[in-house]
Amino acid sequence: MRLIDVSVGFRSRQSEAHVLAKDVNAQLEAGRLTCLVGRNGMGKSTLLRTMAGFQPLLKGEIVVDDNGMSLSKLSNGERSRLVSVVLTGNSDVHGLTVEELVGLGRSPYTNFWGNLTESDCRVVDNAMVLTGVTTLRKRRVETLSDGERQKAMTAKALAQQTPVMLLDEPTAFLDYPSKVETLQLLSRLAHKEGKAVLFSSHDLELAFCYADVVWQLEDGHLIVSEKEAVKEELLLAYASVAPSTSSTSFTSS
Repeated sequence: MRLIDVSVGFRSRQSEAHVLAKDVNAQLEAGRLTCLVGRNGMGKSTLLRTMAGFQPLLKGEIVVDDNGMSLSKLSNGERSRLVSVVLTGNSDVHGLTVEELVGLGRSPYTNFWGNLTESDCRVVDNAMVLTGVTTLRKRRVETLSDGERQKAMTAKALAQQTPVMLLDEPTAFLDYPSKVETLQLLSRLAHKEGKAVLFSSHDLELAFCYADVVWQLEDGHLIVSEKEAVKEELLLAYASVAPSTSSTSFTSS
């Protein structure tokens, strides 16, 4: 996935554009785990939503494959076969079990009635195993804790089997062991499955243990760097602003 002269933000009712990031040029590479960082209000969530096709571009183009296909020209069905998304916040899903929710990840490949084949069921089972939600399969989504719901939504995205995965704060609400497990999973998906994985995080020290590339949103611009080139600089920069904070973190936007 390539971003070409992209500007993201939103328009007011008067059609005035409020730009959060402008002139962004970057490539989300297959086989590498990319971490998106930035302070509160810098536009991380907006950028992810725009890359997912949920929010219109203010300017530029997002190319989703090697054939130069533009994201804006894809139907919802076509896009859902290429890009899977996990956003923060409570889902509005009610009345479904975790197994049924994860099964929705197979929707781009099923028939009109959404019937799952044996192959689909195996994909769903594997996604639940990898994300550690097999014991929750019969629980209704609305009864889950925030952390459990986050894992279930990640399993749903995994079941889509897309080459691109976008995750907004996937370790939010999780305890430390679950944070580690989630980042290890994303690392495996990038390095062993060849997926292009982009996740935002405020757990910088932990994220930097697994990420290969850092996208930093700062003052309306995106800076792309190899992790080792910016790790110490970013950690020190945040520590200098918030010396009383016990753990290094950026807040989400």
